[in-house]
Amino acid sequence: MEKVRVLRYFGYVTQTALALDITHPAVSRWNEIIPEKQALRIAMLTHGALEYDPALYHCNQHRPKTPPAPRQSK
Repeated sequence: MEKVRVLRYFGYVTQTALALDITHPAVSRWNEIIPEKQALRIAMLTHGALEYDPALYHCNQHRPKTPPAPRQSK
Protein backbone atom coordinates (compact mmCIF):
# COMPACT_ATOMS: atom_id res chain seq x y z
CA MET A 1 0.00 0.00 0.00
CA GLU A 2 1.39 3.36 -0.97
CA LYS A 3 1.98 5.92 1.77
CA VAL A 4 0.75 8.77 -0.41
CA ARG A 5 -2.66 7.08 -0.89
CA VAL A 6 -3.01 6.45 2.85
CA LEU A 7 -2.19 10.05 3.73
CA ARG A 8 -4.57 11.30 1.05
CA TYR A 9 -7.35 9.12 2.48
CA PHE A 10 -6.89 10.12 6.13
CA GLY A 11 -5.83 13.71 5.47
CA TYR A 12 -2.50 14.17 7.22
CA VAL A 13 0.12 12.25 9.17
CA THR A 14 -1.54 13.16 12.47
CA GLN A 15 -4.97 11.85 11.41
CA THR A 16 -3.39 8.68 10.04
CA ALA A 17 -1.55 8.07 13.31
CA LEU A 18 -4.73 8.66 15.34
CA ALA A 19 -6.77 6.29 13.15
CA LEU A 20 -4.17 3.53 13.62
CA ASP A 21 -3.43 4.32 17.27
CA ILE A 22 0.27 4.75 16.53
CA THR A 23 2.62 7.71 16.91
CA HIS A 24 3.15 10.55 14.46
CA PRO A 25 6.87 9.65 14.12
CA ALA A 26 5.95 6.05 13.28
CA VAL A 27 3.89 7.24 10.30
CA SER A 28 6.56 9.75 9.31
CA ARG A 29 9.18 6.96 9.13
CA TRP A 30 7.17 4.91 6.62
CA ASN A 31 8.77 4.41 3.22
CA GLU A 32 6.83 4.80 -0.04
CA ILE A 33 5.31 1.37 0.61
CA ILE A 34 3.98 1.24 4.16
CA PRO A 35 4.63 -1.68 6.54
CA GLU A 36 2.55 -4.75 5.77
CA LYS A 37 0.99 -4.92 9.23
CA GLN A 38 -0.32 -1.37 8.87
CA ALA A 39 -1.53 -2.03 5.32
CA LEU A 40 -3.65 -4.92 6.57
CA ARG A 41 -5.08 -2.78 9.38
CA ILE A 42 -5.86 0.08 7.01
CA ALA A 43 -7.62 -2.22 4.54
CA MET A 44 -9.85 -3.40 7.39
CA LEU A 45 -10.41 0.11 8.82
CA THR A 46 -11.35 1.54 5.44
CA HIS A 47 -13.58 -1.46 4.57
CA GLY A 48 -11.53 -2.02 1.43
CA ALA A 49 -11.46 1.59 0.22
CA LEU A 50 -7.70 1.20 0.48
CA GLU A 51 -6.81 -2.30 -0.63
CA TYR A 52 -4.03 -4.51 0.71
CA ASP A 53 -1.87 -5.82 -2.16
CA PRO A 54 0.17 -8.85 -1.08
CA ALA A 55 2.31 -8.57 -4.21
CA LEU A 56 3.90 -5.42 -2.79
CA TYR A 57 5.21 -7.40 0.18
CA HIS A 58 5.98 -10.87 -1.15
CA CYS A 59 7.77 -10.16 -4.43
CA ASN A 60 11.15 -11.33 -3.02
CA GLN A 61 10.01 -14.23 -0.87
CA HIS A 62 11.59 -16.91 -3.10
CA ARG A 63 14.85 -15.09 -3.58
CA PRO A 64 17.70 -16.44 -1.42
CA LYS A 65 19.12 -13.94 1.04
CA THR A 66 22.59 -12.74 0.19
CA PRO A 67 24.96 -13.00 3.15
CA PRO A 68 26.65 -9.74 4.14
CA ALA A 69 30.10 -9.14 2.75
CA PRO A 70 32.94 -9.82 5.21
CA ARG A 71 34.37 -6.73 6.87
CA GLN A 72 37.86 -5.70 5.94
CA SER A 73 40.24 -5.45 8.87
CA LYS A 74 42.23 -2.23 9.18
